[in-house]
Amino acid sequence: MLPADAPLSHLGPPALLLLQLLLPPTTAFFPNIWSLLAAPGSITHQDLTEEAALNVTLQLFLEQPPPGRPPLRLEDFLGRTLLADDLFAAYFGPGFPSRRFRAALGEVSRANAAQDFLPTSRNDPDLHFDAERLGQGRTRLVGALRETVVAAALDHTLARQRLGAALHALQDFYSHSNWVELGMQQPHPHLLWPRQELRSLAQVDDPTCSDCEELSCPGNLLGVTLLTSGYFGTHPSKPPGKCSHGGHFDQSSSQPPRGGINKDSTSPGFSPHHMLHLQAAKLALLASIQAFSLLRNRLGDRGFSRLLDITPASSLSFVLDTTGSMGEEINAAKIQARHIVEQRRGSPMEPSHYVLVPFHDPGFGPVFITSDPDSFWQQLNEIHALGGGDEPEMCLSALELALLHTPPLSDIFVFTDASPKDAYLTNRVESLTRERRCRVTFLVTEDPSRVRGRARREVLSPLRFEPYEAVALASGGEVIFTKDQYIQDVAAIVGDSIADLVTLPLEPPIVVPERPLVFNVDGLLQRVTVRIHGEVSSFWIRNPAGVSQGQDEGEGPLGHTRHFGQFWIVTMNDPLQTGTWEIQVTANGTPRVRVQAQTSLDFLFHFGIPVEDGPHPGLYPLTQPVTGLQTQLLVEVTGLGSRGNPGDPLPRFSHVVLRGVLQGEELGRVPLEPMGPQERGLLTASLPPTLLATSGPFSLELIGQDGAGQGLHRAAPQPCAVVPVFLELSGPPGFLAPGTKAPLTLRIASFSGPQDLDLRTSVNPSFALSSNISRVHLEPNESAWGHLWLEVPDSATPDSMVMVTVTATTDGEASTAPPTHAFLRLLVLAPAPQDQLPAPVHSTGLVLTTAGPVFHPSVLETLSRAGGGLVGTPWWGTVAGVLLLLGLAFW
Repeated sequence: MLPADAPLSHLGPPALLLLQLLLPPTTAFFPNIWSLLAAPGSITHQDLTEEAALNVTLQLFLEQPPPGRPPLRLEDFLGRTLLADDLFAAYFGPGFPSRRFRAALGEVSRANAAQDFLPTSRNDPDLHFDAERLGQGRTRLVGALRETVVAAALDHTLARQRLGAALHALQDFYSHSNWVELGMQQPHPHLLWPRQELRSLAQVDDPTCSDCEELSCPGNLLGVTLLTSGYFGTHPSKPPGKCSHGGHFDQSSSQPPRGGINKDSTSPGFSPHHMLHLQAAKLALLASIQAFSLLRNRLGDRGFSRLLDITPASSLSFVLDTTGSMGEEINAAKIQARHIVEQRRGSPMEPSHYVLVPFHDPGFGPVFITSDPDSFWQQLNEIHALGGGDEPEMCLSALELALLHTPPLSDIFVFTDASPKDAYLTNRVESLTRERRCRVTFLVTEDPSRVRGRARREVLSPLRFEPYEAVALASGGEVIFTKDQYIQDVAAIVGDSIADLVTLPLEPPIVVPERPLVFNVDGLLQRVTVRIHGEVSSFWIRNPAGVSQGQDEGEGPLGHTRHFGQFWIVTMNDPLQTGTWEIQVTANGTPRVRVQAQTSLDFLFHFGIPVEDGPHPGLYPLTQPVTGLQTQLLVEVTGLGSRGNPGDPLPRFSHVVLRGVLQGEELGRVPLEPMGPQERGLLTASLPPTLLATSGPFSLELIGQDGAGQGLHRAAPQPCAVVPVFLELSGPPGFLAPGTKAPLTLRIASFSGPQDLDLRTSVNPSFALSSNISRVHLEPNESAWGHLWLEVPDSATPDSMVMVTVTATTDGEASTAPPTHAFLRLLVLAPAPQDQLPAPVHSTGLVLTTAGPVFHPSVLETLSRAGGGLVGTPWWGTVAGVLLLLGLAFW
């Protein structure tokens, strides 16, 4: 991030505007891996967060041997870089995907970095241990950890956001204070314990720094034994004799005493105490491991695993129409749920999260959430088709409720025979599926012969199911129309979908008469399935050797074909011949063809604005690209270790293809550049504004080669959409208390043509929300700010979540731009009681660190939190129970 006086001449106007909106910042360790362009060799918040999470995940795996597999051995991981893919392969077995786990770590890391970007947190010294506000910083840190524990039972994303905020503050302590300069070799023993007083703190009249005119200031501390931290900028102003944070862009560092003490990076231009950067990073890592371990003890292994999605399995989420005509569909859902529960119980693919949302007319909900498969089955089994009501139904309201309670990167299945009454929610639900990265599949029983249980008071439009089509398209799902007699067979796709299948790209993506669809099979694919849906008269599938199979049911030379009404499924035989395959379909209308396969080699992607100068270079995260704004694409390849032989070279990826979803046209090809070590699988590409000028959704396809030079082709599970304006909604950095009024901040920016925007707000649950802005006119490269006030009533339920949504709609009848949505999750929590119990007694022990982006080579270190060491006794095994009882009860 850049302060107001940073040189920005090399950036274009859109980037200039966005960066200036973020000023002035409070500094810390650099936010993420993008920061390394400014200070190579530095340790970032992202490095520290991911390394600590992997350490504690390894601890969990060592203590909980996998059923039916040999236990993990600590010695197998010494001297190696800890990688999520390797941990999953060792624990669950080869081929089990780590995609959700890596996505969860990414959420925590981005929330960590966001503390330096968001207007409500970037300038608050309490959130960064700046300006000698060490006691206040500890209070906010412990509060964020307590909020993480509460939010873990409510919403995965909210919990990860609070965890990222807590880790950011904790890591900042070691970079911003003089703890390292005082010669400390271990994390602060009282920082995570609210009942222990922080002692030996420098007071306002204690001088702490001498003047330093150089970039590097190794001796500017006055030799005091008191704990201090540097001031940054002008708020609050630096008292005489106090230390600055330092760096060229810190305004306080030009006021005597000049210089500073931060250890954010290895660069003297950013960090006057750069020579101590690695020591600070080491202690920040160990402290982060402590924080993760404390959360594990507080949440339990199952709750901790859910917090970080430490499982290859998906959740199971049903949205179920319960009107009187839905007997067959409800029965089909029960059969599939029972089959999944029984087939996967005790296996790595057993769902860890179950969600059920019923709906009818005029009601929907309540949502039922559990991690117990028997409770889910019992709840599902109690649902029966009752009552009637005219079509349509409250389907999208129920789906929105499911999206708010389903973990990211999940599949949601909607069973209905009715169109939506609440079609006005379509755009908001579309945007929420993209934000959650959830795929929605509608199984619609549209049977004209059905007359019982469904009254139709008017002639219904044949276009009434278009909202389902729009949501399915936005989420990467599909709408499958079938009849009562086929619903149980068609519903079998539920079990296949939660097996984490990837969708293979087709060329062209849609059926064109007399032209075959082409897809590529590589050696890392298994269980390839071709699904065809529509009024099909004939089709054939051909492998690279020229062997074909037609639509005849049963076993063929390539696989097994099944047919249910207008729905065809061809399950290909393993092993498949690698190379180019073809599908030719003859049908009335436009049939839909989808090819899916099981593989651990997949990818995640994120968008962001590269901020390349100043004390905080990094990648400012975006949910979606913005029209006219140069955007960076960050690709994270998962399953890189899943190659034929362990000694084979790693797969390499050269570029991404952007393709229009509606017509399948290629929008452009963008080369990829590796970021960091190849085994981490991080790649980046610059997406110029001209490439993102499309008004419709587009898909991302990843192109590369395996170690043997054979082509690899993967498509992102969800398409993307370019939004017309930048919209950011932020709130208080802590929790909301019942009976209070919380200020929210809204930022809107346009980087293309003039925009006239209407702004609408909504709150779930329905708390009072007022705003000083409802319409805004923006010229190109212009921004506006708004303020909102959320009233939390005295009757608000403690330990609950509030979702605030702001929607910006382009005014004008001729406008075709989609609405832009901003979502903000907030926690309602009763204030913690003051606890005056005796302070915990800290024991000693051993901590594992591994070779990664932080430390080379790997060592097994014996550390002491009280001066001694118990060599050979893992601290997380002997001390964790004491830590839980004495410390975490406060949270």
